[in-house]
Amino acid sequence: MQPTHTIQATVADHVTYTPGDGAPIVIPKGPVEIELASESATISWTADNGAAGLAAIPLTQYKEYVRDKKITVAA
Repeated sequence: MQPTHTIQATVADHVTYTPGDGAPIVIPKGPVEIELASESATISWTADNGAAGLAAIPLTQYKEYVRDKKITVAA
């Protein structure tokens, strides 16, 4: 089992994930919780309708989103 680190963040711009071989799905703007592992970032959020969302993206993609300020990490 890989050690993880959980952080609070905000999706501030266009962020997507691709489930399997499907089309990219947008993660809604707003507060998220991110669990970082050695090779991936798992993002969880609550949609406007109260539904829980969960998506895993490669760590490299997560770092690009943070670098481009599409995801801002809470201080």
